[in-house]
Amino acid sequence: MKPLSGKVAVVAGATRGAGRAIAVTLGEAGATVYATGRSVRGNLSDMKRPETIEETAELITSRGGVGIPVQVDHTSEEQVQALFERIKLEQGGRLDLLVNDVWGGDGLTVWGQKFWEHSLGDGLLIQRRAVHSHMITSYYAAPLMVARGQGLIIEITDGTNYDYRGNLYYSLAKVSAIHLAEAMAADLKEHGITALALTPGFLRSESMLELFGVTEENWQEGAAKEPHFIASETPYFVGRAVAALAADPNIAAKVGTVCSSWDLSREYGFKDADGRSPHWGDYFKEHVLKQEN
Repeated sequence: MKPLSGKVAVVAGATRGAGRAIAVTLGEAGATVYATGRSVRGNLSDMKRPETIEETAELITSRGGVGIPVQVDHTSEEQVQALFERIKLEQGGRLDLLVNDVWGGDGLTVWGQKFWEHSLGDGLLIQRRAVHSHMITSYYAAPLMVARGQGLIIEITDGTNYDYRGNLYYSLAKVSAIHLAEAMAADLKEHGITALALTPGFLRSESMLELFGVTEENWQEGAAKEPHFIASETPYFVGRAVAALAADPNIAAKVGTVCSSWDLSREYGFKDADGRSPHWGDYFKEHVLKQEN
């Protein structure tokens, strides 16, 4: 019996990277997954990457779930509202899980620039894409969960604390996701709904592999350009973390918290897709913080 059989999930931002892996892993566990994003075949987003939500949905279905691709720009209130109206109609009002993974800030973030040197327009657009979109999506998802008195909302972020992350606009977006989870948890707890934040470690996404000129087969060679890449994890590591959280009958104990792929791996006993058990938290303390200090 698949642990998420009969469950209905929305993965907002499922086109590639962590979002795609989360959606596919939920499908492996038996869920029906609405995979949303802007890029569809014949009409890619301004990120100009080749991945599409149709491909994600096909992967979900091929792994044993039901993948439903829906083109949605999550900064558009009208499109998000239409998505959840469709789910209410098609699933009889059932929504068990929402994963807010919309980002869209890679091409907008300039590392090494002070905030007043950075494009203000791009910085504000990061907030629109990575914070406002999450707020809009949760606003329309929550009533479906409240009506049934159960559900789980996961905010995908970067990092487990409120520390500065090297770029004001990037940092603000990622810290905001943590506080969105904390604040939503406070409002939703009495309705039997859990909200929490979840971070991967150094994510070995499609774009990162390309950046370092490697593939998943020879990814270790990327450490020649960036030594910390040796501690990276595939997007499926955080995907398995989401699936474990969604199947946990005691998930309410984690309400309002910030979880990590590496700690959940130890708690739930899953490994990465390549059989490894990377622990970015330990690595960061040993190899990054010590260097900085």
